[in-house]
Parts: sequence; C-alpha cells; structure tokens
Amino acid sequence: MCGLTGWLNWNQTNEGQLPLLKEMTETLVHRGTDDQGFFINNHVALGHQRLAVIDPEKGKQPMTVKNGGHSYTIAYNGELYNTEDLRKELVKDGFTFNTTCDTEVLVMSYVKWGKECLDRLNGIFAFAIWDDQQEELLIARDRLGVKPMFYSEVNGQLYFASEIKALLKHPNIEPVVDREGLSEVLGLGPSRTPGHGLFKQINELRAGHALSCSTTGVKIWRYWNLKSEEHTDSFDETVEKVRFLFKDAVERQLVSDVPLSTFLSGGIDSSAITAIAANYYKEKGKGVLPTFSVDYKGNDQYFEKSKFQPNSDADFKSLIVDQFNTDHRDLFISEEDLAGFLKEAVLLRDQPGMADVDSSLLWFCKQVKQETTVSLSGECADEIFGGYPWFQDDFKQDGDGFPWIRSLQLREDLLNSKWKSRLNIQEYAMERYKQTVRETPLLTGESQKERKRREMFYVNMQWFMTQLLDRKDRMSMGATLEVRVPFADHHLVDYVWNTPWEMKQAGGHEKGLLRKALEGLLPEEVLYRKKSPYPKTFQPKYTSLVVSMMEEVLSKQDAPLFELLDKNKVDQLVRSQGEEFREPWYGQLMTGPQLLAHLWQINTWLEHYDVKIEV
Repeated sequence: MCGLTGWLNWNQTNEGQLPLLKEMTETLVHRGTDDQGFFINNHVALGHQRLAVIDPEKGKQPMTVKNGGHSYTIAYNGELYNTEDLRKELVKDGFTFNTTCDTEVLVMSYVKWGKECLDRLNGIFAFAIWDDQQEELLIARDRLGVKPMFYSEVNGQLYFASEIKALLKHPNIEPVVDREGLSEVLGLGPSRTPGHGLFKQINELRAGHALSCSTTGVKIWRYWNLKSEEHTDSFDETVEKVRFLFKDAVERQLVSDVPLSTFLSGGIDSSAITAIAANYYKEKGKGVLPTFSVDYKGNDQYFEKSKFQPNSDADFKSLIVDQFNTDHRDLFISEEDLAGFLKEAVLLRDQPGMADVDSSLLWFCKQVKQETTVSLSGECADEIFGGYPWFQDDFKQDGDGFPWIRSLQLREDLLNSKWKSRLNIQEYAMERYKQTVRETPLLTGESQKERKRREMFYVNMQWFMTQLLDRKDRMSMGATLEVRVPFADHHLVDYVWNTPWEMKQAGGHEKGLLRKALEGLLPEEVLYRKKSPYPKTFQPKYTSLVVSMMEEVLSKQDAPLFELLDKNKVDQLVRSQGEEFREPWYGQLMTGPQLLAHLWQINTWLEHYDVKIEV
C-alpha cells in the first residue's frame, strides 16, 4: 500500500514549503519504501510514499493526467479490484492509458464521472485528487474503511494524511487532547468513535465518506451506506449467492505483480480464503500458494481452554495445508519480541492499542514481508455473518452499551480523584453507543427483536470491525506489507446485511450461512469447528515481562499515566498481575498481562507524543 499527506491553503502560497511537505511525508515511509513523490503549486501540496504492487515502473505518484486542457493530480493509497472493468469502459469512451496501474484508472474515472466515480469503485482506497479546472480538492475513503484518512482544519487551511503522525509534524497542529479525547482513550479504547482523531484538532474521515474543499469551504458527505431491504431469495439461492460473491471477492484480490500469500490460522475465515486462492493458483498455473500462521512459543504447553477460546488453531491448520498443498510456514513469536514490539505498535497506530494482539501481528507481518509483499486475511467475517458471542440469543440485546466493553465501572474506578470528577466515561460511552444505534438504517415492519439484532450488526460494523481493520492496516504497513481483506467486499456486505438471522445462524451454528456456502470446499472438521478468537499467549514469562515494564513506570515520579490514573490502584493491579481487574478491558481476552500491556501503552503514548491535556 501507500501513504499520502498534504494540504490546501487559500490564504497564502506554498513558496518555500516543500521541506515541510517532505518532512510530513517522511513520517509515512513505513507505508511504502519504493518511491517518494511530491506535487506542490500555489495552494495545494501532495506528498506520497509508495509500495509498488501494480506497474512498479510507471505507477509513481503523485500522478498528473491532462484532459481537455486541464490537469488532475492524484495521491492514492489502495487497490481497485475492478480496474480492468473500469479501464475497458473508459477506453470505449476514448480515454487512453500510459500505465497498467489502477492509479491512472482511478483518476481517469474522476475525469469522466466526477464525484460520481465513487459509486463505481470496487476496492480499498483513500485518495486526494486536485482538479485544477474546478479548483477543488476531493478526498475520499473506501466504503468499509479499510484504508485510513485523517484531516484537520486550522485557520482556514485543510491538512490531510493517511496517519495522525504526519499531521502532528505540521507546526499548526498540536498534540492537545481534551476531555472528549481522554474519554475516548480511557472509556472506549483501544477503539475510538468513527470520525474521531483523539487529538483536539484532528478528525477522521469516516468510512464511506468524501470531502471536498474549494474557495466556498469544506463539504463532507456520505456517498455509501448499508440499505435495509426485504430479503426475498430462498435459503438455497442465498447460499449460492454468498458462495459466488465471496469467491469473486477473493479471486479479484489475487491480482498482483509482486509475490502474494495468505494468512492461515486454521479458522473457517482464513481457511476459506486460502482454499479459493490455492485452487485459483492451481487453475491459472501460478504455482504453489505460500501461507503463513503465527502462534506463541510455549503455547502448546500452557494453552488453557475457555468459553471464548475452546481449542487451539494449530489442530486445524495442517488439514488445510495438506488438502490444498500450500507452501506453509508456522511462525512462533517469543515472549521477548511480543513485549518488545509493544512500543512500535503504539507509534504505528498513534494511539494505545490492543497490546500483544497488535505487537504479535506486527512481528508476524514483518516475517511474512521477507517472502511476500501482498497477503490476504480473514477479517470482517464475524461482524458480517454474526460470529461473535454477543450476537447470540443468550447474550444481551437490550441496548445496554457496547458488548465488548463491560469494564466501564472498573475503568472509572482506576481514575484518580481529579479526573474521576471531570470525566464520566460511562455516560460518554453510552451516548456514543446510542448515537451509532440511531444511525442504523432500519427496515419498516421488523419485529423489535429483529430491529435490535440489526442495530447490533450495525454497531459491530461501525466499531469493532473498523477497530480491527485499523489494527490490520497499521501493523501490516509497519512491515510494508499490503494486506487485503476479501470479506470487506462491499457487494458481499450489502447482500449479507439483509439476510435474516435464521439464515445467518443456519443449522444453529454461528456464521452458519457462511459455513453452508463453503460446503464441499473445506474439510468438515474445519468447516464446523467452534469459533476461536485471535490467540493470546499463555506463557507466564510474558506476564513477568509486562509486570516488570509496569513496575518501571510506577518507579518514575513523572510518569504521565498517573496524571490520569490512581497510582496506588495501578500498583495493586500490577501486584496481582492484572488479575484484580475482573472483566476484560476490551473484547473477550484482554485481561491480566494484556491489560497491563495496554496501560503501559497508554503511558508510552502520552510520553512519546508529548500529549498536552486540556482541562
């Protein structure tokens, strides 16, 4: 993938501003080391870091095309999976192309259809296009938010970037966090409200949204959203449609001019992607598909079954490798690396993250990058098909907040007296939850139970899914590895959104519809295994490492963490190795050492970014 940054300023010219643009762009070098490019005129600046995947020679950016005496310049991060379909349509209309890359197809689509081109794009993207005819900048982000984009409006100037760190390099943008930002970190973290950038001056361009900026000002609009409609297909027709859409999404995402692989955990989602990819490789004579998995050293010895993690993925991977003859690598991360990558994970996300879930993925991506440049992964299936425990009938559906955050009272209890009186994170979190529920596109005539279920799906897609996509983007880009997510194909998402719960839960299985669609492709043992989440380490050594890291924080008189949290309570928590915190901080498994690592990440974030807290 790539990274982009820049600004639009009507108040002054950009004379002498190239060094600043280069400095901002350089912060994104981890997103692409193949090329660096710049475009700058009187008012517009665009910087680009490139990871070359298609047409490495001619696809350099920013790219300027001319048509009808006018110029259009693009900086783009992403992949279009309908590039050739669009190219053929444009060629019929008389357009000619100088490259084989999707960047040129994207900017030509804008030339042809203007902002309506967004409706025609199938892919993952975040881009900025300067139109010198309209004297307007268009910034857009893909429908599901696979690729990131942030922006800031300061003193009549618009700044934008793939990551927050690039914006913070500009002298006009300060690392100030106010009460709202603190509520995000302490009440909702490691997730954050869609559109929120944590820092006071920074916003996120939400998924499925676009922004235009001209002399008349800034306009933001939603160009795509889910549409709730009656599902009229029979169950057999639905199964067949899901099978077709998923297979089409995977095969479209196998296009690459550089080595490609898949992540393989042994779960149904990654196994399905691997099976389709391996069959495609065999059919097209592309050789053996490389696959990779990650686990923790010593987990086979210390693994503990639980309600949320009933079995180990290792039991199932070999079935897929053997059946589809993949070139597989099992990669095992040490406890030292798991703890050692915690800081880099924070700096890549520009916020405290999911602790060792992030650091293990970062390490894993770095290993995969040594052999391939592009990989496919199974994120988003659980949010789309209803794979999490909180979708089931025995879990609460009564609108009492985010089901993956049941720790709000305990979080609040950790605050020191100063901030306990100034923040009401329970109220803040509930309002954010209700705000998202109110956005849900409902279907007239649904029962209350069906409506609540639809709201639950919407909240999951807007929050839990975007958090996981955010994590996948930053950790993979930290390794300069492009990771694609076929389950986030909007055609598949649109269709499954309206399928009834009884179909999604076919056979009484979570994700039963998906399982049914994959019958005949995967081994029965994999197809109908019980879901197991992303693994965590059970190694006691990791616990001792993060305890030691937190003890070092406790020993510092000026540790910024204790500007916010009660030092004595944190000390007690560390002494208990995190076990005193009875609920997972976030999700299903973020307890014990994972919680201590997250608190360490909060302190690291406050320290590294020199966060200024606005009272």
